[in-house]
Amino acid sequence: MGKKPLVIFGARGMLGSDLTKACERSGIEYIGLDLPELDITDPNMIRSALDRAGAVVNCAAFTDVDAAEDHASDAFKVNAEAVGRLGELAKKAGIWVLHISTDYVFDGKLKRPYTEKDTPNPISTYGRSKLAGEQLLQASGCHYCILRLQWTYGANGKNFVTKLLQKAKTGAELKVVDDQVGSPTSTAEAAKAICCLIGKRPEGIFHFASSGYISRFGMAQFILQQMGLSNKLSPCKSSDYPAKAARPANSRFNCEKITPLLDGPIQPWQGPLKEFLEGL
Repeated sequence: MGKKPLVIFGARGMLGSDLTKACERSGIEYIGLDLPELDITDPNMIRSALDRAGAVVNCAAFTDVDAAEDHASDAFKVNAEAVGRLGELAKKAGIWVLHISTDYVFDGKLKRPYTEKDTPNPISTYGRSKLAGEQLLQASGCHYCILRLQWTYGANGKNFVTKLLQKAKTGAELKVVDDQVGSPTSTAEAAKAICCLIGKRPEGIFHFASSGYISRFGMAQFILQQMGLSNKLSPCKSSDYPAKAARPANSRFNCEKITPLLDGPIQPWQGPLKEFLEGL
């Protein structure tokens, strides 16, 4: 890292908090920043953070997918404009930026796993704001790495796993969509991958997700089974479960590009999810 430490934006969020732990384990010197001491939409706060930084990982984001439909300007301010500004300021400072993006930049209509060369086509405001952030970061001319993640869950944030368990514990009957397919990905596993990238500082776009694929319904079955819960669980279609924002049906990633940069093979999704559930 040289003399200056890594600075993590959004360090108290779901991914950021796991990344700080992974940096400690890997011996990476870091400074973790989050609201209120770092508002990514404030250029002066970004400048001040970059003065202390040898490199930046940006985990800060507007992540409420449905709320983004009603608050598009807020989503674009955080996920797009602020990221472009970060890139411009990082270019002036000669700092490498690793920025976190998402499977929501795709429409999910492809019949195979998505590679980094596939053309994005977001179908939600959240997806459009994240794609705009990628494009503005690329246009800034800074040294950048964009890491797209999907179906993330972790201890420090709302996610599919914690929401499902919250509902299951009331004894309610559960309906879960079976026409959305992806890879449940632990933020702890994503954080390990980020630590590998920090050491190598690659440039470009990379996909990371746990290996193997499952539907949301199949994931719910696995969670209930692991937790010994006997709620009635039935499959439904996305069209039966109206949400403000559309979700990609196919979130599968091809992770061949990132694999050589990692310390070892990517773990199948079942192991980290089982470990996470055991820790709850």
